[in-house]
Amino acid sequence: MAHPLRGATAITGLGMTPMGRVFGKTTMELAADAIRIAIEDAGLQKSDIDGLLINPGITGVTGGGISLPLQNYLGMTDLRLLNHMNAAGSTAAQMVQYASMAIAAGMANHVVCVFADLPLSEGKGAGAAYAGAARNPSRPKGMAGLFAASGYFGANTGYALAARRHMDTYGTTQDQLGIIAVGQRAWATRSPLAQMRDPITLEDYHNSRWIIEPLHLLDCCLVSNGAIAVIVSSAERAKSMKQPPVYVWGMGQGHPGDTSRRGRSPETETGGIAAGETAYRMAGVGPGDVTQCQLYDCYTYTVLVTLEDYGFCKKGEGGPFVEDGKLGPGGSLPTNTGGGELSGYYMWGMTPLSEAVIQGRGHGGDRQAKNDVILCTGNGGTLSYHACLVLSPHAS
Repeated sequence: MAHPLRGATAITGLGMTPMGRVFGKTTMELAADAIRIAIEDAGLQKSDIDGLLINPGITGVTGGGISLPLQNYLGMTDLRLLNHMNAAGSTAAQMVQYASMAIAAGMANHVVCVFADLPLSEGKGAGAAYAGAARNPSRPKGMAGLFAASGYFGANTGYALAARRHMDTYGTTQDQLGIIAVGQRAWATRSPLAQMRDPITLEDYHNSRWIIEPLHLLDCCLVSNGAIAVIVSSAERAKSMKQPPVYVWGMGQGHPGDTSRRGRSPETETGGIAAGETAYRMAGVGPGDVTQCQLYDCYTYTVLVTLEDYGFCKKGEGGPFVEDGKLGPGGSLPTNTGGGELSGYYMWGMTPLSEAVIQGRGHGGDRQAKNDVILCTGNGGTLSYHACLVLSPHAS
């Protein structure tokens, strides 16, 4: 018997602002632009929207990000669902999950999920965008401050250590990580939305500067200003709406935590294991049914370990699995077809979600891949928070 939430809702609207080094607007203005575009895209009126879920990005941590006052800024009244959410890069998938459950429970009809962020400043490099959060003066002191005292600042350090552990444990190589970066850049060359559209080779990858070994510059995601919004509606309403619906077949979460105690390996066994089990069961599919992946790719290593944890290969075999280029154009498992966060644009979990919607609608143009079953994942922290969606253009 099919799960009652399988196909009960669909993503019916998508709004995207210009992304990258774009300036001149506030996060509230960017969010409003994305929501307006999404409402028009869905063929709705603002008065049809009765739910609003808000994810502010890094500026929600450092100050100046969107929050609950966005409702009044937008002139939205009598909402039946409202929340300000931040589970880092897993939030986009979580917003769709909570919107879907609320709609299925009769709590709302059309829910907007929006992400807007403005980490880049004119005249400053991308590296400065997250520096404030990494070196927060409220960082704990004493024993709790040992990480900071030893130079452990920001996401780069944590992911470098995770990648190194995978390499040391399973023999994963630098070339294998590089193949992921090269494949995603090849997809980006086909996307008019991508920030980085010049092709790269494996040699280019190796020649890019070190950030923290074993991560090169081309192992690391972009930093982007911009906003993206999606609208979630009931499957019944979606049938008569403006755009081809992208149905939510399955969803799941997994948050392993990191107590820094012996016997746990959150660097190599992520929340994708639990999230995938839940989502596959709800959707009634397995990894062999997935026709394309839109995976959170803050680093090349994140893609590799996610593929393992969703059962596309055994634990430790992610490196050999990607070696033949199967993730890139012409490969057997098209992955991050818009270039992902490495080469496309970095809108936290909205990067894989937006491309999944484009692909699910069949609007991918030169980068369109087979879209019967799309796995879309979100990851946050240092592999700390995880959520996923299984999407399809088919109602059942």
